[in-house]
Amino acid sequence: VQLVESGGGSVQSGGSLRLSCIASGKPFDDYNMGWFRQAPGQGREGVSAINFSGGSQFYSDSVKGRFTVSRDNAKNTLYLQMNNQKPEDSAMYYCAATDSNDGSWTDLSPASFDYWGQGTQVTVSS
Repeated sequence: VQLVESGGGSVQSGGSLRLSCIASGKPFDDYNMGWFRQAPGQGREGVSAINFSGGSQFYSDSVKGRFTVSRDNAKNTLYLQMNNQKPEDSAMYYCAATDSNDGSWTDLSPASFDYWGQGTQVTVSS
Protein backbone atom coordinates (compact mmCIF):
# COMPACT_ATOMS: atom_id res chain seq x y z
CA VAL A 1 0.00 0.00 0.00
CA GLN A 2 1.20 3.52 -0.83
CA LEU A 3 0.45 6.40 1.53
CA VAL A 4 0.51 10.15 0.84
CA GLU A 5 -0.07 12.73 3.57
CA SER A 6 -1.31 16.28 3.14
CA GLY A 7 -2.76 19.13 5.18
CA GLY A 8 0.24 20.22 7.19
CA GLY A 9 1.16 23.84 7.65
CA SER A 10 1.73 26.59 10.16
CA VAL A 11 -0.77 27.54 12.82
CA GLN A 12 -0.78 29.59 16.00
CA SER A 13 -1.16 28.05 19.42
CA GLY A 14 -4.80 27.12 20.01
CA GLY A 15 -5.46 26.70 16.31
CA SER A 16 -6.57 23.69 14.29
CA LEU A 17 -5.41 21.67 11.32
CA ARG A 18 -6.73 18.55 9.61
CA LEU A 19 -4.29 16.09 8.12
CA SER A 20 -5.25 13.63 5.41
CA CYS A 21 -3.59 10.44 4.22
CA ILE A 22 -4.66 8.88 0.94
CA ALA A 23 -3.92 5.20 0.42
CA SER A 24 -3.57 3.36 -2.85
CA GLY A 25 -2.51 -0.02 -4.15
CA LYS A 26 -4.50 -2.41 -1.98
CA PRO A 27 -7.91 -2.41 -0.29
CA PHE A 28 -7.76 0.32 2.34
CA ASP A 29 -9.99 -1.55 4.77
CA ASP A 30 -7.46 -4.37 4.97
CA TYR A 31 -5.33 -2.11 7.15
CA ASN A 32 -5.27 -0.74 10.63
CA MET A 33 -3.89 2.79 10.43
CA GLY A 34 -1.84 5.11 12.59
CA TRP A 35 -0.50 8.63 12.86
CA PHE A 36 2.98 9.32 14.13
CA ARG A 37 5.15 12.39 14.55
CA GLN A 38 8.82 13.17 14.80
CA ALA A 39 10.38 16.40 15.95
CA PRO A 40 13.99 17.27 15.11
CA GLY A 41 16.42 15.28 17.24
CA GLN A 42 13.70 13.10 18.70
CA GLY A 43 12.38 9.61 18.04
CA ARG A 44 9.18 8.83 16.19
CA GLU A 45 6.19 9.06 18.53
CA GLY A 46 2.83 7.35 18.15
CA VAL A 47 -0.04 9.84 18.16
CA SER A 48 -3.16 7.90 17.28
CA ALA A 49 -4.41 4.74 15.63
CA ILE A 50 -7.66 3.40 14.26
CA ASN A 51 -8.78 -0.07 13.35
CA PHE A 52 -9.74 -1.23 9.86
CA SER A 53 -13.44 -0.41 10.25
CA GLY A 54 -13.00 2.86 12.12
CA GLY A 55 -14.81 1.52 15.15
CA SER A 56 -11.88 1.68 17.57
CA GLN A 57 -9.52 4.59 18.12
CA PHE A 58 -6.43 4.95 20.26
CA TYR A 59 -4.56 8.06 21.39
CA SER A 60 -1.38 9.00 23.16
CA ASP A 61 -1.86 10.84 26.44
CA SER A 62 -0.29 13.96 24.95
CA VAL A 63 -3.06 14.43 22.38
CA LYS A 64 -6.08 12.78 24.01
CA GLY A 65 -9.02 15.18 24.05
CA ARG A 66 -7.48 17.45 21.41
CA PHE A 67 -6.93 15.21 18.37
CA THR A 68 -9.46 12.97 16.61
CA VAL A 69 -8.60 10.19 14.18
CA SER A 70 -11.11 8.99 11.60
CA ARG A 71 -11.20 7.23 8.26
CA ASP A 72 -13.40 7.08 5.18
CA ASN A 73 -12.92 3.67 3.63
CA ALA A 74 -14.97 4.63 0.57
CA LYS A 75 -12.42 7.39 -0.14
CA ASN A 76 -9.35 5.39 0.95
CA THR A 77 -8.52 8.25 3.29
CA LEU A 78 -7.34 8.59 6.87
CA TYR A 79 -7.76 11.85 8.79
CA LEU A 80 -6.33 13.49 11.88
CA GLN A 81 -8.24 16.50 13.20
CA MET A 82 -5.95 18.49 15.47
CA ASN A 83 -7.57 21.10 17.73
CA ASN A 84 -6.20 23.37 20.45
CA GLN A 85 -2.71 22.86 19.13
CA LYS A 86 0.36 23.56 21.21
CA PRO A 87 3.94 24.43 20.19
CA GLU A 88 5.02 20.96 21.33
CA ASP A 89 2.80 19.49 18.60
CA SER A 90 5.27 20.83 16.01
CA ALA A 91 6.76 17.90 14.09
CA MET A 92 6.73 15.97 10.86
CA TYR A 93 3.57 13.89 10.85
CA TYR A 94 3.43 10.48 9.20
CA CYS A 95 0.62 8.07 8.49
CA ALA A 96 1.31 4.37 8.62
CA ALA A 97 -0.47 1.10 7.94
CA THR A 98 -0.38 -2.45 9.20
CA ASP A 99 -2.31 -5.53 8.13
CA SER A 100 -1.58 -7.24 11.44
CA ASN A 101 -4.61 -8.22 13.48
CA ASP A 102 -2.80 -9.36 16.63
CA GLY A 103 -3.54 -6.11 18.43
CA SER A 104 0.09 -5.13 18.90
CA TRP A 105 -0.43 -1.97 16.84
CA THR A 106 -2.79 -0.53 19.48
CA ASP A 107 0.24 0.37 21.61
CA LEU A 108 1.15 3.01 18.99
CA SER A 109 4.63 1.62 18.56
CA PRO A 110 6.22 2.54 15.21
CA ALA A 111 7.66 -0.98 15.02
CA SER A 112 4.13 -2.38 14.75
CA PHE A 113 3.48 -0.62 11.43
CA ASP A 114 4.85 -1.77 8.10
CA TYR A 115 4.00 0.89 5.54
CA TRP A 116 4.76 4.61 5.81
CA GLY A 117 4.09 7.84 4.00
CA GLN A 118 6.63 10.58 3.41
CA GLY A 119 5.23 12.94 6.02
CA THR A 120 3.73 16.42 6.24
CA GLN A 121 5.16 19.21 8.39
CA VAL A 122 3.15 20.84 11.17
CA THR A 123 4.45 23.96 12.90
CA VAL A 124 2.66 25.54 15.86
CA SER A 125 3.84 28.95 16.99
CA SER A 126 3.24 30.43 20.42
